[in-house]
Amino acid sequence: MSTRVSSYAVAAVRRDLRRTLLVLVGLVALAVTAISGQSSQADAAAPPDQPIGIVCTYGEGNNPGHPVFNLTTKTGYISLPDGNTAFMWGYSAGHGGFQHPSNVLCVNEGDQVTVILHNTLEEPVSVTFPGQTGVLADGLPTSQEVTAGSATALAPAAAALSGTMTYTFEADHAGTFLYESGTNPDKQVRMGLFGALIVRPTMGADYAYNSADSQFEPSEEFMVLLSEIDPYQHQAVEQGRSFNVNNYKPRYWLINGRGFPDSIADNYASWLPNQPYGALAEIFEFAGTGDRPSMARYLSVGSDNYPFHPHGNNGLVVGRDGHELKNGVGDDLSMEKFDINIGPGQTWDVLFKWYDAEHYSEANPVPVTVPSLANSVIGTFYSGSPYLGGQQSLPTGSEGLNQCGEYYIISHNHALYQITSWGVNMTGPITYMRIDPPGTDHGSCGQ
Repeated sequence: MSTRVSSYAVAAVRRDLRRTLLVLVGLVALAVTAISGQSSQADAAAPPDQPIGIVCTYGEGNNPGHPVFNLTTKTGYISLPDGNTAFMWGYSAGHGGFQHPSNVLCVNEGDQVTVILHNTLEEPVSVTFPGQTGVLADGLPTSQEVTAGSATALAPAAAALSGTMTYTFEADHAGTFLYESGTNPDKQVRMGLFGALIVRPTMGADYAYNSADSQFEPSEEFMVLLSEIDPYQHQAVEQGRSFNVNNYKPRYWLINGRGFPDSIADNYASWLPNQPYGALAEIFEFAGTGDRPSMARYLSVGSDNYPFHPHGNNGLVVGRDGHELKNGVGDDLSMEKFDINIGPGQTWDVLFKWYDAEHYSEANPVPVTVPSLANSVIGTFYSGSPYLGGQQSLPTGSEGLNQCGEYYIISHNHALYQITSWGVNMTGPITYMRIDPPGTDHGSCGQ
């Protein structure tokens, strides 16, 4: 195989989930729409050659230091783990098709950034850039829009249907940021008008900030973008009805715009034409001198705290909300965390490592008696061996989807009611960390 988690693996998990839906037929009447109504066009014409990790969208025009992004509002549908779909809005890079979440915009520190918003929706829409300073809208400083004495937007908006608005700013400090609508955000952000903005430091794309101790392995950089959906709000917007935001209650929680098991599929999985970003973290053992840690960029557009926990390792938080955790004289204020308790609108930059602490192998066996196969339950991703890189025969009928003796360690939101999809357990913001054996290539058993 050449993919990290094969389509057969994800399909098997999805099949098991759908069996549980036989007792949930009452949801059918509340489904937002049929899957057949989905747009078939993703923003990118063809999948990039980057099956895992962050997929950057770069500025147009090939003008170094002055990236230009055209963002067009689009509507479409996404698939949810319980078989329902949700009507969504989004910003699409260029004039391509709808995708969710919106593109990851990547720029360099010091860039003069231009974002041109093209609004196709039937109401005004804006873009705000939390954490950026000196933002201009059509050449003037951004300010709240006020109507009849009440603020109606956090930034000047593009008019309904065919309006445009040009935003400019200098990306004057590195970090991870959100960009999102500042117009009626209780509606527009929740409908999907949000995305990630990454500002690379002057030291290079393999650093989180301009500090030597923020360097990471660039092939192991991942996004954890957490969001939520109240299907009643999305249904009301699709049908042109009003929705009382006081009745807002999420029933779905997503990671990178997907729920488990779709979350562990590759970027641009064929059966998710509008949900391009996977969340599987694929790394190697951290072996010490010369190795670099992996990088996770956490972002939240939810309405509650999300205590996200990668099992098997603690993370070193090196930045929050686009600010490196150092004081004014450069003292290190980074902190190790068991979980990343990210609040609404926050971003966290986290370095992490996985150690083979005990170095167990056939020559250094686990000091317990391994149960016989007759007394074992074989997991989907088990190789038949407890040792990294080991593989053994599995019982007839087992769905052995392990490729080369890699390990899979779960990562998920620890608010357990949030790892559901309208009551279907073990869905939502769940993913895995895959540890590949030494000497292999990511995603395969090639040497």
